[in-house]
Amino acid sequence: MTDIPGYTYAEVEPSPVTTAELDDLHASLLWGEQDATALARAAGILVPQTDAILDVWYGFVGVNPHLVATFAGADGSLDGAYLAAVRARFGKWIEDLCTRPHDEIWLGYQEEIARRHHPVGKNLTDGVASTSGHVPLGHLIALIVPITVTIRPFLTAGDATAEEVDAMHQAWMKAVTLSVALWARPYTPELW
Repeated sequence: MTDIPGYTYAEVEPSPVTTAELDDLHASLLWGEQDATALARAAGILVPQTDAILDVWYGFVGVNPHLVATFAGADGSLDGAYLAAVRARFGKWIEDLCTRPHDEIWLGYQEEIARRHHPVGKNLTDGVASTSGHVPLGHLIALIVPITVTIRPFLTAGDATAEEVDAMHQAWMKAVTLSVALWARPYTPELW
């Protein structure tokens, strides 16, 4: 799963977000070592279920025309190759979210993901001539909810206790929120 077109972890420019700013975000999220531990445990449960998770998420996107539009080709119809390429990277993101340390390399890749949603970089990675020049910031933020709410049933598939599932789910929510906060930076860099 590491030979994914467009997956360039550790091969990107550094993020303009400093590690001190990341520490402040961690504090705002109530992030602690227990969250990193819970996410590492979640990786063992979620990564084997990646395809099923993506089926749920893509099913959600597929019934919402305003979300599907971000995957449309120049003619306005769904670009299957683009969807497949993004899906592969989205699957890897699940693993990365659970297992990667929040360091400068991770920050750099979050900035790269941010650019891929923003007008400065949308469609460039896959060479797509899309009618959608960006993912609207409001939708990027709103997608925290389905990406968080739908993960809980997958976490219960393991042998974790109810308390452990709660801890993993809470850590997942914090990590997703942190990601989206970082992905929002290019939309308002002057306010960062």
